[in-house]
Amino acid sequence: MESSRGVDCKNIAAGECVTLGRDDPLRLDCGVEFSDFNVAYQTYGELNNDRSNAVLLCHALTGDQFVADNHPVTGKPGWWETVIGPGKLLDTKRFFVICSNILGGCMGTIGPKEINPETGKTWGLDFPVITISDMVRAQAMLLDHLEIDRLFCVIGGSMGGMQVLEWASAYPERVFAAVPIATAAHHSAQNIAFNEVGRQAIMADPEWQGGEYLNSDGSPHRGLAIARMVAHITYLSEPSLHRKFGRKLQDREAITFGFDADFQVESYLRHQGSTFVDRFDANSYLYITRAMDYFDLAERHGGGKLAEAFRGTDTRFCVISFTSDWLYPTSENRRIVHALNAVAANVSFAEIESDNGHDSFLLDEPEFWNVLFGFIEGAADRYGLKR
Repeated sequence: MESSRGVDCKNIAAGECVTLGRDDPLRLDCGVEFSDFNVAYQTYGELNNDRSNAVLLCHALTGDQFVADNHPVTGKPGWWETVIGPGKLLDTKRFFVICSNILGGCMGTIGPKEINPETGKTWGLDFPVITISDMVRAQAMLLDHLEIDRLFCVIGGSMGGMQVLEWASAYPERVFAAVPIATAAHHSAQNIAFNEVGRQAIMADPEWQGGEYLNSDGSPHRGLAIARMVAHITYLSEPSLHRKFGRKLQDREAITFGFDADFQVESYLRHQGSTFVDRFDANSYLYITRAMDYFDLAERHGGGKLAEAFRGTDTRFCVISFTSDWLYPTSENRRIVHALNAVAANVSFAEIESDNGHDSFLLDEPEFWNVLFGFIEGAADRYGLKR
């Protein structure tokens, strides 16, 4: 499918793209430097006169910059379209909302599907291994380009929450408020294990071709679809799966004694996998999951002491978790709160009762929206952003 090869930065419908690093290259944690690299992004609302009303949204692993409008590949609504817009929680008459496709992504920002200028072919596995810190440094360069010195707030869930924590740690002077949602300060062994299963599924697909599939006619659709199926299970919860599917059969009255999708849950997962390959690049999946596995905020600060990552911060935090999230459980979010408390940071915490699992932050959860709205309103008043 042509769409699985990614989207040219210059051809993203209703999107924006900028070339960064010409004068000051981006130095990655692995030691490689990027100059003249593309970052694709979306903005909603208008920047006020003193450039103080900017909100940065950080997307999750399989998200992208299209948060509040129809996706150019799938045509589906943005992943937070219920939150962003005039009169909504993030009111675009009040805030200037920014979301960029992450470094290593496949929706316009430089990643393994883009052309390596030294070879004239797609990067493939020649693309350098990236980190969450690298993603955030690229975002900081985008803000410099937009002449935004300080963010009112940075918000993100899951991997987006990791970026929020990195922003608050690396650029505390640029972040007034931070909302890490359903996230962790490092990946557990279980998180790494699930990611490895996904990567191995991709690399075991014969069409992966050692990562060179973009330079041929093949594409590892089956491997990527399986990776998505495995990951999608971790985004849900047993109660939500039982409520939606139970053991109900799919378009049949009896089991077939075969390996077709007898159960509705099987059909659902296959659909999730098959539609995912239309909009996501397999090599990007490898690189982004690796960046998540490498993320360990405590290890980079004070020899494993997470509190040292936030010492002296003036940023206001609101940490949010969900009761049924077993991928990034409440205990991991509480660890962040305890570290912030240890350095007397301004932090509030909310555990939202929900049986929708990790994906709760993307769904209709009124208690979650109320908590987020209350924090944003209080922080905006403190910051001087009046209605």
